[in-house]
Amino acid sequence: MDKQALDIPRIGVLPSGPLDSICDVGEITVGHCTLADGPLQTGVTVVRPHGGDPFLDKTPAAATVLNGFGKSTGLVQVQELGVLETPIALTNTFGVGTVANAQIRAAVAANPGIGRGMATVNPLVFECNDGFLNDIQAMAVQESHYADALAAAGRRFAQGAVGAGRGMSSFSFKGGIGSASRVARIKDGPQYAVGALVLSNFGRLPNLTVAGRPFGRRLADQLDGKLAQQGENAVIAPEKGSIILLVATDAPLDSRQLRRLSLRAGAGLARTGSVFGHGSGDIALAFSTAYTIPQLAESPMPAIAMLHEARIDPLFEAAAEACEQAIIAALWHAESVTGRDGNHRDCIRQAAPDWRQWLSDTEL
Repeated sequence: MDKQALDIPRIGVLPSGPLDSICDVGEITVGHCTLADGPLQTGVTVVRPHGGDPFLDKTPAAATVLNGFGKSTGLVQVQELGVLETPIALTNTFGVGTVANAQIRAAVAANPGIGRGMATVNPLVFECNDGFLNDIQAMAVQESHYADALAAAGRRFAQGAVGAGRGMSSFSFKGGIGSASRVARIKDGPQYAVGALVLSNFGRLPNLTVAGRPFGRRLADQLDGKLAQQGENAVIAPEKGSIILLVATDAPLDSRQLRRLSLRAGAGLARTGSVFGHGSGDIALAFSTAYTIPQLAESPMPAIAMLHEARIDPLFEAAAEACEQAIIAALWHAESVTGRDGNHRDCIRQAAPDWRQWLSDTEL
């Protein structure tokens, strides 16, 4: 379902791209492989930054670790060299090594010189802990699931309880994959697309804020102190889980500027009610599709006029708004899921059928 058909809350004032997703930026495509079988509720999501070989034509990127309670791999080299060498992969915590191996095998298959005459490849895998709904100890994610997600990548993709988001929870309800885009207009200059994709697995219900309204507090009051789901009191539970925030733009930015852009994802995250809690690993990555960096030293480097620093504020605003919208999209798109040991997460739309009225209530 698209956002219009689903009728989810609209965040902010900036215009969206035609898809209102990260795929409004450049040639980005997204694919999922979803495992939904009793106690196994997990999967893999892959974001392809362009349609070519990501090892030979690297994408400029940078990351910000808002809270480092996480087990991602590949971030050190991204920070050092400022480029992506593989598609970006998302999965559960115990699937990171397997998916990294799959990325390495795919890169070597395309470039047999890797690790021999050529440099090694830097796999990039982000994770969140889906162990409440998923039997994470089963280590169900296989290398073939990465390949399936990669093969499924397209400009239109499902959101909510799919792919890596299948077993994720947010604000005591079902979380998962969400995406959005915004258009940034530079004064006396061009306009650029800024897209976001999140793997949302964080948040305390009383803190949930939707379009500036204390939505979670009202929902918690409606629940009257009851459990929002089996086995956990939503009102007193600490913030834990994680969120991965991916920000893409077609604006010509270097890796230093992209690090600054990635930091603004935290503004969108905070607006939804996160305090970057102790047990929540919060990591943001930003990349640009405006140009690529060649692997081969004999290939010419791109001659790109970077955006002036004094013109970057509209991108910051768009990144914050797109990330906030993507988190809300993950909540509203997600369906209810029952998984390991009968653990259950409700769909927030079903728990709050009057959400439209709540958001228009001037006394909220």
